[in-house]
Amino acid sequence: MSDIDARRQAYWRATLRLTGALLLLWAAVSFLPAWFAGELNTVDFMGWPLGFYMAAQGALLIFLAIVWVYANWMDRLDRRFGVRDDR
Repeated sequence: MSDIDARRQAYWRATLRLTGALLLLWAAVSFLPAWFAGELNTVDFMGWPLGFYMAAQGALLIFLAIVWVYANWMDRLDRRFGVRDDR
């Protein structure tokens, strides 16, 4: 295996790890607040039940954070592995 193939495999592995971790976080943020809504609603967050807040605002903020983390992390990976977008 050449050095280029090894770098491509390492880049792809890092990309898959990042994507998998962020997809797991996305699934947890989507599913768990609804599953535990009864228990979460016993806690107040900024005057609102936590389950309601997570459904109305919290999940959206976390989804935006996921997109931001993905974009920044992939930029770092692209620079580290010398991947360019100017095709």
